Amino acid sequence: MSWFKHVWKEFKEFSIKGNAVDLAVGVIIGAAFGAIAISLVKDIIMPPISLLTGGLDFSNKFILLKPGVNGATNFATPGEALAAKAITWNYGNFLTLMFNFLIVAFAVFLLVRAINKMKRPTHAAPVSKDCPACAMTIPLKATRCPHCTSNLTESAPH
Repeated sequence: MSWFKHVWKEFKEFSIKGNAVDLAVGVIIGAAFGAIAISLVKDIIMPPISLLTGGLDFSNKFILLKPGVNGATNFATPGEALAAKAITWNYGNFLTLMFNFLIVAFAVFLLVRAINKMKRPTHAAPVSKDCPACAMTIPLKATRCPHCTSNLTESAPH
């Protein structure tokens, strides 16, 4: 029984560690974001593209590689061909999924880019400058360089 208690203790420590909790939160948020990204493509981006292309839909495009049972060769969709046990090369579905992936990837890129811009620290006002005579870093408000004793209020270094 002591082995079980030991394993249970280790499991509790592992499960409440920050990394495990962060991972769980990441997976849950990732799943939710995935649903949003799919909806963005399907409901927002694709309708205007469909309107511009006259309703062009690549998902049902295919090439028949082998006729179905009884030599059937006239199929409207890959699903019909599959039902007739024909062999098809479904390039249209691949193109549709690739296009959706590119749109989702670009949307994620824009989102990450916006988040990174928000996280960037704002640049604070400079607190130092370089001495024009010796190029050492000195306080911005200094009137004389502590390294070379140049007078910094003059217009040109000496």
